[in-house]
Formats: sequence, structure tokens, C-alpha cells
Amino acid sequence: MAEQTTWEYATIPLIIHNTKGILDQWGEDGWELVTVLPGPEGNAPVAYLKRPRQ
Repeated sequence: MAEQTTWEYATIPLIIHNTKGILDQWGEDGWELVTVLPGPEGNAPVAYLKRPRQ
């Protein structure tokens, strides 16, 4: 039976003028983007990321 992957998660606010740079940096660290949703006050978007737990 295969081992089950366990995940760790992160939420990060996205700065509109540097969204690609922010996501590229997290991606280099092994994080995968799951979704982007509006922030709690409807302003800056928030990225939800995951990666396998070490």
C-alpha cells in the first residue's frame, strides 16, 4: 500500500504589482498554488499554497 502524502499549507497576501514574483519565489521553495481568493475585507487577494510535509 502506498504511503499517504501529508501536506503543509500557507496563506500569503498578494501585492498586485508583484504577484508573479511572489508566486515564483514560493514556487522555488516547493509550494504549489491551490487557489487565490479575495482578502477578508475584499481588498488584496490571498494565495493559498501547499507542499508535501518534510
